[in-house]
Amino acid sequence: MQDPGLTPQNLADQHGISLRYLHRLFQLQGTTVNAWVRTRRLESACEELARTGAPHRSIAVVAARWGFTNPSHFSRTFRAMYGMSPVQWRAAHLGTRHPAGPVPGRARPRALSA
Repeated sequence: MQDPGLTPQNLADQHGISLRYLHRLFQLQGTTVNAWVRTRRLESACEELARTGAPHRSIAVVAARWGFTNPSHFSRTFRAMYGMSPVQWRAAHLGTRHPAGPVPGRARPRALSA
């Protein structure tokens, strides 16, 4: 999922199906290809932010590693899904305090609209 150029057409080609059929498969599951890719990337970023060796990496570096080229967009998308900023997520999962206030409880992912 690190490939920022990952597109629905590339996925369809890799699986030997038409783009239309790929979109139809995801539609039948109640989602879109882009929403699925975004969710997988966010999940991977969350895992990386929670790793004990990751605090030395900036949020922007983690975002770029998982295909988010704009750190602001990554932060907004992350907050929409998890209910907290990437900085707060990292602090909550590494047992540290965020300088802006108390550490929030562990959050479950929220559904994102497509």
